[in-house]
Amino acid sequence: MAGFPAHLVREDLRGFAGYSSARTSAPGVPARVWLNANESGLPNAVDPGGASRRYPDPQPADLVEAFADLLAAAPDQVVVGRGSDEIIELLVRALCRPGGDGIVVSSPTFGMYAVSAHLHGVPVTDVPQSEDGLGWQVDAAALARAAREAGARVVFVASPGNPTGSVVPLRDLAALADDLADQAVVVVDEAYGEYARQRSAATLLADHPTLVVLRTLSKAHGLAGARIGAGLAHPDLAAVLRRVQAPYPVPVPVARMGVAALAAEALAATRRRVMETLRLRDALGRRLRGLDGIRAVYASEANFLLVRCDDPDALLHTLASAGIVVRDVRNHPGLEDALRISVGSAEEMSALETALGETTS
Repeated sequence: MAGFPAHLVREDLRGFAGYSSARTSAPGVPARVWLNANESGLPNAVDPGGASRRYPDPQPADLVEAFADLLAAAPDQVVVGRGSDEIIELLVRALCRPGGDGIVVSSPTFGMYAVSAHLHGVPVTDVPQSEDGLGWQVDAAALARAAREAGARVVFVASPGNPTGSVVPLRDLAALADDLADQAVVVVDEAYGEYARQRSAATLLADHPTLVVLRTLSKAHGLAGARIGAGLAHPDLAAVLRRVQAPYPVPVPVARMGVAALAAEALAATRRRVMETLRLRDALGRRLRGLDGIRAVYASEANFLLVRCDDPDALLHTLASAGIVVRDVRNHPGLEDALRISVGSAEEMSALETALGETTS
């Protein structure tokens, strides 16, 4: 694997060692009694076994290895955190100087890229996607040009996209990483990757040291409340991200849940749920396309559909009257008439079907 270009890391952080936590300050010591972290010597009554009495490993080895196995990566390429949102923030923190550099996004897209940039005083350049009424397209060449012109350090590409549901071809992602190899890190957010037909961009990592892939257990794996995510990157960049990360990002019970969710039996169950979700999504798409007032239902490789409506307020009101909440995405550029509808359980989709029937009565 080629080396990661060190000049892409913020100059003031290149020699930064980060916080030395109690779990990292005595590596290799065959300790039997831990008295270095000011932890309670006795467990809490709600945790009688004392499983949570000690601070956790900053990067739980079994969880790191589980993510590495999932995506055929090496453990030193993996950084786990509080959902993939934390990895987004770490990338901006590590690579972009406050008040300088910048990121590039392609709207409509996930809002946390811009939020993280704004919180760090980092400018955002937007290269809007195009659409043809059926699907959305990210212009990778335009992203590269914009990054060059803006002097950006990070380019965020969601694939499948949120809220578009569209996938960016791997050849375009590889070309984008090649075009910007000396200037910027290309981050491929695969939060919905389990629903896509295309293989993961993690397969590109060996040949593209400035590529980063984000994954999460919040979507297909059904663990949004646990907040478990990971970034896969060149080992040198992964080491930098760990150094700028706040200590102890993954609580002990959460790490155990994540490891269990990535075991073979649980992964097989997740694949079955994904197939059921895709079936329900396609049925929902057919239903929506048959409704008056629906102008577009975009092709999706995620667990949701993006819909353009003649009267979004009326549809929102009808669904709310039935106790159903969908996402109003009209605040996104170019989506002034759009809603995003997630695919839930069969029972939830049945309730949605009944409510949609009210729109034609």
